[in-house]
Amino acid sequence: MTTRTFRIMVRGVFDGLTADQRAELDARADEHSILRAAFTPEGHLSYDLTARAAFTFRFLDSGEAEEDVLDATERAEEAAKAWLAGHGYGYKNLRSQAEDLSQAALGKRQRRAAARTD
Repeated sequence: MTTRTFRIMVRGVFDGLTADQRAELDARADEHSILRAAFTPEGHLSYDLTARAAFTFRFLDSGEAEEDVLDATERAEEAAKAWLAGHGYGYKNLRSQAEDLSQAALGKRQRRAAARTD
């Protein structure tokens, strides 16, 4: 059976941050910059509090069946909630979006490469 790769984004908004929490997030803003954003198994957090209080976690997961994306999404949401709770950060409007890369459309270069191998 083929392994499928899933990319999951969990988005939300920080809620009720104290001045100390905001300062803590600001101090770590470089490592959580959108410019460093990556899909990782443990999840990568990005935000820009100078623009708005929104955040995005990016997770990379896998499964064998198309339905496994639902379990992967649930794991990603739980991991994001655990990280936020572990740091004492309030949040609201949590939502997720998942993509099964085996279902993603091929780009122009990928189509050309596939045509060459046929």
